[in-house]
Amino acid sequence: MTNFHIRFGTEVADALRDGRPVVALESTIVSHGLPRPDNLRVAREIEATVRDAGAVPATIGMVGGELVVGLDDAQLTRLATVDGVAKLSVRDLAVAAATGADGATTVAATSAVAAAAGIGVFATGGLGGVHREASQTFDESADLTTLARTPIAVVCAGVKSILDVGATLERLETLGVGVVGYRTRRFPGFYLTDGGFDLDWSVDAPETVADVLAARAQHGVHTGALVVANPLPVDEQLDPALHDRTLTEGLALLERDGVTGKAVTPYLLAHFHSATEGASLAVNVRIILRNADLAARIAVASAARAAARA
Repeated sequence: MTNFHIRFGTEVADALRDGRPVVALESTIVSHGLPRPDNLRVAREIEATVRDAGAVPATIGMVGGELVVGLDDAQLTRLATVDGVAKLSVRDLAVAAATGADGATTVAATSAVAAAAGIGVFATGGLGGVHREASQTFDESADLTTLARTPIAVVCAGVKSILDVGATLERLETLGVGVVGYRTRRFPGFYLTDGGFDLDWSVDAPETVADVLAARAQHGVHTGALVVANPLPVDEQLDPALHDRTLTEGLALLERDGVTGKAVTPYLLAHFHSATEGASLAVNVRIILRNADLAARIAVASAARAAARA
């Protein structure tokens, strides 16, 4: 194989050509973030949610070494059901393509590919970030440095509460990544509505986010991402006491089993699913569906503003 160009799904290619709203979606949540068979069902629900809000979903992944923006259902099914799907950050994309791998893109890789494809809005569950004990392990997600140089809006429920939330916010500030709360001045903690930290900025409508993106583009000064932190309503979050107990148990198991690097997040998410008897999975699904809906509304507003300026 010598042709390594990004391939676009037909629906996505048509939408980008016509200036219609498109939302990028990651595939790591399908291959590594959710258990089978729920993963495929939820992946289809995420795409349906984007469509229901007026935008075109563009799930990004790699199939047989081909990087695809807008996986079709057969490709999505493959990444959801086959074993050995690689977890691809930006640095892995070229190697995975050259070796003909099946791969699921992380937040970092999805953001980078989406921006290269001309897609300005991306919906995910939670960002990667600075891991606990990072002062000793230097374990920090590539999501952060990628977002520092990628002009995209990422709608998320903050960073996963299994991480060091405060340190992650400090790194986002240092790297120049914009962060706004959606109808909140508190940074969410993924499973939890409140991650324990204040935010400087809040927006209350998709149209306002679209204006922020337009201002960034027209200024031509800031080339990094905008994180739109969209918290779960309090009555939809995971029970905080159950969350804290499960996290403490999970961190102890990580140390016992010597789990490090890329394996940490899927390990802890699997532990949450098992230890909470599926409650965390239900919360996880609510998070991504709410973020997909908001991202689609932002994309619709951005497309409308672009059409008005044309």
